[in-house]
Amino acid sequence: MTAFAGTSTIYESDTGASIVANSPYEYKEILVTLDDTADYTDTIAITLANYGISTLWIVKGYTHTIEGSHIIEEAPTTSVASGVLTITVGGSTDNKFRVFLVGGI
Repeated sequence: MTAFAGTSTIYESDTGASIVANSPYEYKEILVTLDDTADYTDTIAITLANYGISTLWIVKGYTHTIEGSHIIEEAPTTSVASGVLTITVGGSTDNKFRVFLVGGI
């Protein structure tokens, strides 16, 4: 496993979804993109607190087999230690654009 060396971008979204109105613990999501140099087994580390997430609920991964055209779900491997989420790119192909949806409260 090697740290991803290409360009990554994180888009932040507060969905406003909450069990109780005006709860300070609203569900939050971020979208993490890795450019088309991402290889399977590359890793990226994300400090969840930077995005208001203290409890991780979901990580979904997608790869663009043909960028902007064919998109398939691809399960990453994940771990959390001391509030830092490490995502390991799944699949079996190199040099593909990857997207990860990360959500929690």
